[in-house]
Amino acid sequence: MTRGADPVVMGNASGGAVVQGAAKARVIEPAVVVLGRVAARDPEEERADMVRGLLRRPPRIDSRYFYDDRGSELFEAITRLPEYYQTRTEEAILARIADEVVESTGARELVELGSGAGRKVRLLLDAMRRRGALDACVMLDINETFLRASVEALTEQYPEAAVRGVVGDFHHDLEAVGTGGRRLFIFLAGTIGNLYPRQLARFLRQVRAVLGPGDAFLVGLDLVKDAARLEAAYNDRAGVTAEFNRNILRVLNRRFATAFEVEAFGHVAFYDPVRAWIEMRLRASRPTAASLGEGREILFAAGDEIRTEISRKFSRDSFTAELGGTGLGLAAWYSDPERLFASALLRPVPEGGPA
Repeated sequence: MTRGADPVVMGNASGGAVVQGAAKARVIEPAVVVLGRVAARDPEEERADMVRGLLRRPPRIDSRYFYDDRGSELFEAITRLPEYYQTRTEEAILARIADEVVESTGARELVELGSGAGRKVRLLLDAMRRRGALDACVMLDINETFLRASVEALTEQYPEAAVRGVVGDFHHDLEAVGTGGRRLFIFLAGTIGNLYPRQLARFLRQVRAVLGPGDAFLVGLDLVKDAARLEAAYNDRAGVTAEFNRNILRVLNRRFATAFEVEAFGHVAFYDPVRAWIEMRLRASRPTAASLGEGREILFAAGDEIRTEISRKFSRDSFTAELGGTGLGLAAWYSDPERLFASALLRPVPEGGPA
């Protein structure tokens, strides 16, 4: 699909939001909009992107297809698993630093990339409330169902704040959160690790482009650690992650009629110490095929694999190196006693600065 001018979310008289730009938004509720780019998504262009991924070596499926309603529910279940240390560790860090971060940034508006009304977001909103500085909350997420639920929950819990949601994705739609000042952008749960190196550099530059001089960006990072600890988090004994991984095939079957035999694929997750990332794959247990449309098929022999996700792991030094040339600099680094996870507070670097 061809993108036109980037849309901008503007307030309207009823307290809702509308999108102005190349494509008109479809208003779902007064406080939730679906960007015109998303609402007018070209299914053939989407199919072509999907096919290109499957024809790569190794074949890939874009991880955005994880998050249909069922996938989002499964991921929420993953965050509660005993092996999955990331969520509880990040929550503990945020509980400790929320007041400090809000005070040091002077934030009056929270902008979350990836919607949620869970404890992590509320820790920061509560800190803003304690300072009498909670003016607004904006959430950007691709899953409309979960976004609407988050907006409704936060509107009820924080009536003093203007809460709104934008259905879009952080690769293309950052400008749609609008402009402002004294904003704290947050990107939690180690999601930034799902970006390949070139994607990460581009994403950080895009974030810098929408930050004002008084804005800041708080990022959750999973850290390099013992491989057994990492692999256990992605191979839980209950099999929830395996079901989450296979569900991506059901999403493709429903959206593109690919006719994957879901049960012909098993879940694989392993740590690559050279690239410092966890890689999730689906491995064919027997010969099988899937439809690419127009009479074409892709064949899988037993043992063939499809890459569905990477999850990069960082150290302070490796993440700081990623900031070079992005216009963002590391203002503060917070971690837990075991150094399992970190929250990195980033600030725009003045033009001509080191980053």
